[in-house]
Amino acid sequence: MSQIETLDALLSTRFSCRAFKPDPVPRAQIEQIIDTAKRAPSWCNAQPWQLVVTEGDATARFRDALQAEVTTGQSQLDLEGPSEYPGVYGDRRRAVGWQLYDAVGVTKGDRAASSAQMMRNFALFDAPHVAILTSPRALGGYGAMDSGGFVLSFLLAARALGIDTIPQAAIANYSGFVRDYFDIAEDRMMLCAISFGYADPDHPANSFRTERAPQAEIVEWRS
Repeated sequence: MSQIETLDALLSTRFSCRAFKPDPVPRAQIEQIIDTAKRAPSWCNAQPWQLVVTEGDATARFRDALQAEVTTGQSQLDLEGPSEYPGVYGDRRRAVGWQLYDAVGVTKGDRAASSAQMMRNFALFDAPHVAILTSPRALGGYGAMDSGGFVLSFLLAARALGIDTIPQAAIANYSGFVRDYFDIAEDRMMLCAISFGYADPDHPANSFRTERAPQAEIVEWRS
């Protein structure tokens, strides 16, 4: 298999896992994922990303604390989120939402069921590990952009080892709580979390895959 075929296979088989087995990932493999991901390029080689990674009881304690915070606390984003999803972006967002709801049996208008499914984000989808990703506030959008490259590299390195992942912006909605919980310095922005472990292949939340727009929708050729 050529290198481009290997890369395409990793990208094609990676998916956002929404139900994990409890089995932990060996520390050596987590370190291998991080060692690979840190090769991601960054502006002026700043390498702005830093991680807090949980394992064992630390994951369970954070999961419980986060869920309690979501039911009682106030949301807070460090990095400004989208003001809206206009046009095709909203269409794509709704499409994946209904794919998930159809898979897990949430019917239109069932607010209790949709709310319960949303709360699965804050249970980390039962993953045995979560990585909290931060970048220096001083580097602003460029630090966030560079960290996006690190996230993708992390996801692909995990997939290469047979480990499943889901990058989670939802947890960043409680960035103030997360930063305080892990004693992360105020001069760092929380960008996202990555929950990871081994997928439960029998769970309906893992039964669907999203589509990608054709090149005609994303490329303008100039000659």
